[in-house]
Amino acid sequence: MSQRATSTRSRRICVSGFAAVLTLLVSTAPLHAIEEPPGEMEALKACERRLCMMVLNKQPVGDDLTCDVQKTWAKSSLEEGKSKGMSWGFGDAQCKVDLKLERKDIVAALTRPKHTVKVPAHNVKCVVDREGQLKPVTARLAPKLKFKDGKADKVWINLEDIQGPDDVKSTVWAAAKLEDTLGVFHRPMIRSINKFLHRNCARRYGPGAEEAEKKDSKKTKVAADKAKPKESPPKAKASATSP
Repeated sequence: MSQRATSTRSRRICVSGFAAVLTLLVSTAPLHAIEEPPGEMEALKACERRLCMMVLNKQPVGDDLTCDVQKTWAKSSLEEGKSKGMSWGFGDAQCKVDLKLERKDIVAALTRPKHTVKVPAHNVKCVVDREGQLKPVTARLAPKLKFKDGKADKVWINLEDIQGPDDVKSTVWAAAKLEDTLGVFHRPMIRSINKFLHRNCARRYGPGAEEAEKKDSKKTKVAADKAKPKESPPKAKASATSP
């Protein structure tokens, strides 16, 4: 898995529910009808950093988390529902969400024996490549996460409404309801959330984060150098006179 794919997986909590639904659906051949606009990844990283600092510091007083973010997925990256029998069947997708979470809610989830985070109902505005045309899709959801001993224990997408082409609506609605009732993707979602909160935040923004980043960069460079094809030594020039 590429470094970019791994980074995308860990940032799902910042993109919220409908984005999670999309990343858990299957697709087949790659298409790139929707290009990632400049600044998208930077905004996601900024949101991630603000959330991680709240997670690491656990200070109940301060600004709440507000993120106006967007995420673009190539069709080929929407693969995780394949083993569960889910079929995406469309092209690329791009979603925008204005995410708001109270700081005290985040801290309580990480410090209390039990706590439930109820994300206020909000709209996620998307465009989906459907048969070569970009179609708008708007979902209203209110995700809920139950925490136990500082770790995510249960999660619900709570999709309340969705507007868009009928086939896209039925696909997303079925996936969301299947998850909330049967928990088809529940374990990987919980693992991903806990890994982000309890490992990735500390690794990227905690003490020694800069040193870890330097080591990762060095390892990446070494791996890239090893992957480069070795050049053959230059052939000796033929002598001007015959032996």
